[in-house]
Amino acid sequence: MDTATANPATGIPEVVLNSSTGRKAMPVIGFGTAAESNDALISAVLEAIKLGYRHFDTASMYGSEQALGEAIAEALRLGLVGSRDELFITSKLWPSDAHADLVVLALQKSIRALQLEYLDLYLIHWPISVTPGKSVFPFDEQDLMPMDFGSVWAAMEECQRLGLTKSIGVSNFSCKKLENLLSTATIPPSVNQVEMSPVWQQKKLIEFCKPNGIIVTAFSPLGASGSSWGTNHVMENETLKEIAKTRGKTVAQVCLRWVSEQGVAPIVKSYNKGRLKENLQIFDWALSEDDSNKIAQIKQHKMMLKEELVSARGPYKSIEELWDGEL
Repeated sequence: MDTATANPATGIPEVVLNSSTGRKAMPVIGFGTAAESNDALISAVLEAIKLGYRHFDTASMYGSEQALGEAIAEALRLGLVGSRDELFITSKLWPSDAHADLVVLALQKSIRALQLEYLDLYLIHWPISVTPGKSVFPFDEQDLMPMDFGSVWAAMEECQRLGLTKSIGVSNFSCKKLENLLSTATIPPSVNQVEMSPVWQQKKLIEFCKPNGIIVTAFSPLGASGSSWGTNHVMENETLKEIAKTRGKTVAQVCLRWVSEQGVAPIVKSYNKGRLKENLQIFDWALSEDDSNKIAQIKQHKMMLKEELVSARGPYKSIEELWDGEL
């Protein structure tokens, strides 16, 4: 990962995004805000800002935009950050809004919920559209429809030109879908946010993204074991436990260090102050070649297959088609 010098205020490295307007540097560790009570989220975000987090990841589907916005407003009021410009805020376009005429409106709605004037990064959440207005998840089969990548991406580009977001990107896109997008894009995607951990290493995708100037960000780098869709495969992995014990680190720190050494920016979610602090302590040491070789041998297991986006009537008739065989 080509990083700028570490942010002097936080010590966290930042990566330069392609095709951005205005601010181009993204902190290489982000704080995820999916699915928590508003009070818990506001408290955790304020604590995270005190510890040095500046990159916050949300989505219209998470239901956390408003609470994150309240936390940002409170952080500014308390002087925890000097200005909104010190923060890097990401949100995402849900499939029910993934239609050319709805993209700008959806982004404006997110900006209002966040009480901001602009986002730093706006992502297409999934490479599929559903019937407008049908935002309840899981979707009904009859509402699944192919995304018109060309027109939806053109609307994302318009969002950037209008100054509503500094950068645009995608989430959960395979190499083939990125190739499709790049064939018509005027502004290439800056980021592709995907599931990635030592148990799902995404080597092919990273190799594709690097020469195309697309930064990969990793959701669930620790396996999201506390969530309804998560797995213990990461935190309970014996190889990772052994490396952590030898290095005097936590399993989480080994995972996050490994992700960052792949040139990928992890998005972590913890509301525990101690773990929030530990998760930042990954930039002043490195894994050995032996550690990396052991991690490369870990059996691979994709956690989030997203079967609910597959239907005989929909654009993706099988899991293989959704992920273009990258399983």
